[in-house]
Amino acid sequence: MSWTDERVELLKKMWSEGQSASQIAKELGGVTRNAVIGKVHRLGLSNRAGAAPAAEVKPAKGKPEQKAKPDQKARPEDDVPAAAEERPAQPAAVVAPVPSPARKAIIPAGQPLPPQPSANEISPEALARVSEVEKKAKKLSLMELTERTCKWPVGDPATEDFWFCGLPMQQGKPYCEAHVSVAFQPMSSRRDRRR
Repeated sequence: MSWTDERVELLKKMWSEGQSASQIAKELGGVTRNAVIGKVHRLGLSNRAGAAPAAEVKPAKGKPEQKAKPDQKARPEDDVPAAAEERPAQPAAVVAPVPSPARKAIIPAGQPLPPQPSANEISPEALARVSEVEKKAKKLSLMELTERTCKWPVGDPATEDFWFCGLPMQQGKPYCEAHVSVAFQPMSSRRDRRR
């Protein structure tokens, strides 16, 4: 099937009338709904003024509409409900658009990731205790560590200020008591922080 000028004109006419792609495909014959949609996009017709023609509004069954008799004049106050008469006129409320949830920025490959909030944040009390302990630390180098000294690293290994705690380690752990409290947290407290 080829798109002849006549078929394209019929497509444009039916599309502007608000007919669906399925209806147009059926009318044209020999094309699918998707073929019609593709041709509409290629022709640049995708934005219609009205999506579909408005259906006629039929009165609900039950109460027939009351029509004014020819000899009676319709009064504007007859159409206003009683509650509306008592209220002063108020301006229409302006509805602000609902903001969509913020999307995360895409970080190009090779760029460092921004810092993420940690679910395992350390309590301020534990940090204060570690600061006090590090003031008393032996500040050992890697070569000075033994199987009985705390192996908690402090500082940046690329600088000369890097050292290890060196205080006596807690039984069965590689660190002293203060550093164990920071390094090893009970599973339940970690789970609670994530919530």
